[in-house]
This record gives sequence, C-alpha cells and structure tokens, in this order.
Amino acid sequence: MSPGAVVLCGGASRRMGRPKAWLPFGPERMLQRVVRLVGTAARPIVVVAAPAQELPDLPADVAIVRDPVAGRGPLQGLAAGLAALPDPVELVYATATDVPFLQPPWITRLVELLGADDLAIPFIDGYHHPLAALYRKPIVLPAIEGLLNANRLRPVFLVEAVQTRIVTEAEMRPVDPELRTLRNLNHPGDYQNALRDAGLSEAETAES
Repeated sequence: MSPGAVVLCGGASRRMGRPKAWLPFGPERMLQRVVRLVGTAARPIVVVAAPAQELPDLPADVAIVRDPVAGRGPLQGLAAGLAALPDPVELVYATATDVPFLQPPWITRLVELLGADDLAIPFIDGYHHPLAALYRKPIVLPAIEGLLNANRLRPVFLVEAVQTRIVTEAEMRPVDPELRTLRNLNHPGDYQNALRDAGLSEAETAES
C-alpha cells in the first residue's frame, strides 16, 4: 500500500536563526529537497506551514495547509496535515523539514513493518521519533484530536493511545545503515556540517 506524506515546516527555527525551509542545499531549498525525497516513496504530499509563513516554490501537486492554532507543536501540525489528505489515503509518513539526508527506503520499510498496527514509530538512542514514523490516518487522526482537546501535546502520548509497533534500530539499519534519515539540523553548525558531508558549500548552493 502506497502511503501519503505530511511534511511539517512551521517551527520557529529559533536555534537556527533563520527559516529552515529556506536553507540552501545544492540547487534546492531545504523544504524543496525533503519534499522531493519523500515524493519518491510517498504521495500525495501535504506541507504544513505556520499561518503567515512564506515557502519556497513547490510542485503543483503538493498541498499546503496552515496550522490552525499557533504554538501547539508538532501534534497540532500533524493533525492538520492528516486531515488535509484525501480520504482514500490510509497510511501516512510524517517528517520534519530539516532532514536533508532522508532515505526513501526508510518509508517503505515502515510500511512493511506496520502490519495490522496503527503507528510504526522508531525508538532509537532512547527516543521515539514521531517525525520519522508511519501513521494509519483513520485511527490516528481521531486519537490526535482527543489528545489535543485534552491539552496533551507531546507526540509520545500517541504511543499509548493507538495500537503501536515500536521499530528498533536493528530493523531500520538495513535500509539506512547510518540512520541518516534521523539526522536533523537544529543549529547553524549542524547545517554547515551537513553541507560539508554532502560535498557542498553554502556559496555553491541556491542563491539566497
């Protein structure tokens, strides 16, 4: 079953000091790159942005929705994204916008592992990774709405609310040996290191 995808890009990027969605990375902006990578394994795609957030150009078939309530974190954004996907889309991969090394086989692997469960979420290095996870929309969206109504805003609460498949590091390394999908960029140094590891320099990337 081919999944859809939700890309969250509405964070404030305070630690980075500038909007992550616009960070140049080769010939693309960061959001453009992540949408392209996700799109090789999941469609349709919904991008969830903050109410007045400007975004780089995206393919015409990528839907853009706005967070209805600011400051409620990724769970609110995930709800907005899931609700915006067409009804026939049952499985949905969720990602942040700051993962330039996302490996599309990661998405396919989660689909294989989900089975009859409603959430397949990696638990690696002592953390759950809700923005590298696969969700069964008809079950998960009402559960998220219940958590939001109860002001329980941590995504990990969803693990207790739906039938969950905890995915281990050993299960994901065959498709992503260095776990590059989980490498996110929070600080300017993280960004510079990512450019270096990709063989790029900011001066060689998309014009600011």
